Amino acid sequence: MPSSDQPLHVLVVEDDTTDFFIIREHIRGIQNRTFIVDQCANYDEALTLICAKKYDIYFIDYRLGAKTGLDLLRDALLNGCEEPLILLTGRGNSLIDQEAMEMGAADYLLKSEISSENLERSIRYALSRAAVLSALRSSEKKYRAVFERSKEAIFIADSNLQLKDFNEATGALFGNPADNVRQFNLFDFITNPDSREKIERGLREAGEVKDLEVDLINSGGDIKNCVLSLSTDNPHPEEVNIHGVIHNITNLKKAEKAMLQAERLASTWRLASALAHEVRNPLSTIQMSVEQIDDSGIKDEDKFLLEIISRNSQRIDGLITRLLESSRPDEGQPQVLDLRSVMEESIQTTKDRTSLNGITISFDFPRRPCLINANAERLRIAFINILVNAIEAVQPNIGKISIQIHRDEDKYVIDLADNGCGIPAENLGSLFEPYFTSKKNGIGLGLAATMNIIKSHSGEIEVESYPDKGTHFRIILPQITATTAYLSVR
Repeated sequence: MPSSDQPLHVLVVEDDTTDFFIIREHIRGIQNRTFIVDQCANYDEALTLICAKKYDIYFIDYRLGAKTGLDLLRDALLNGCEEPLILLTGRGNSLIDQEAMEMGAADYLLKSEISSENLERSIRYALSRAAVLSALRSSEKKYRAVFERSKEAIFIADSNLQLKDFNEATGALFGNPADNVRQFNLFDFITNPDSREKIERGLREAGEVKDLEVDLINSGGDIKNCVLSLSTDNPHPEEVNIHGVIHNITNLKKAEKAMLQAERLASTWRLASALAHEVRNPLSTIQMSVEQIDDSGIKDEDKFLLEIISRNSQRIDGLITRLLESSRPDEGQPQVLDLRSVMEESIQTTKDRTSLNGITISFDFPRRPCLINANAERLRIAFINILVNAIEAVQPNIGKISIQIHRDEDKYVIDLADNGCGIPAENLGSLFEPYFTSKKNGIGLGLAATMNIIKSHSGEIEVESYPDKGTHFRIILPQITATTAYLSVR
């Protein structure tokens, strides 16, 4: 809106020249303000001028030939007109007045009542109202931009938590297109009874929920670790809105878990190193002493005891070696490898065991090489550990193990699934911890070593399992391009 010391540009959309002259003179009679008043007698030309924002305010006659001022008013508003539009008519009609104001007209004037005083009041009111609406639109655009562009999931729901409005991040988190999300209730994605009860109690007793950690299950079945906040708003006595913000902390949880795992492995390595040193010294003495004993004068039954001592000393030495292997930092220079070849070699290593037990292994690998930077021997140990666990989990003759490798952006994903006995939910969180095992004769180092190896290759490992249905391991490793591989070889 121009300042009071600047001329105000006015367009009068009127096909009667006499009426235009009268309106113009009344406008010029307004004191303390300069006006530039133009006439437009053509509907289409007037709409073009309005859309081009050539004027500060518009007076529109109701009678415009085949069309009416209401038609022009409607078309102007549909084309984004923000300047005030004042409808003029020769005869009073309350229905036209009401329709014009509901449509968005700034005012409605009878030509028979037009005077400089009425026009001044109408112009002043219309410009003031336009300024307020412009400020509101600007504020709405600003906060709408924050709402839409926020990386956090922000939504508005009714009192029953049925979704009403939301940003793109909400649709992405829920795994649904924007058009589909409105069909859902928040509790369609939060199925844990304890979480639902806490949400309902918080809204009922305090009208809000603050930073509640929940597990959200999206439409694809993926579980997302989130922090949920809700607050109640009553814009009208008969309406209740609930504003919600969901912060996805899945990656943060993964990072915390990886850091905790790394700390545990480092602690295990220090303990294992000290233990190996303290145990191997007396163990070496025992083995050397056994080797120095002359068994020519020893009874046969006593020779058997010496064999037990020797055999178990070697077994202890082997356990110490496995303990160090499972927890020591990765060593060895990585090389450019084809992931398919490493997996095929791992499958071949376990082939005798799967064949003897009638276990079927199926695999689906890409045709092109899957190039990674890795230590082949260490990576093979990791794959074999998982394969051995799968073999031991399935039943002979009906056991099935499937292995798939596919590319996902700049990573390779290995999916290894079996139809075995599965892993209880309470054991999944401890699966990769050193010394944790559910096997009678296990020592709990195989999967701990696997985790250590995968992490040392800047990879990730995840597991899903359901009792009596099977287990699914997913290993993610960074790929390298053919150019990088060529430079590494050179």
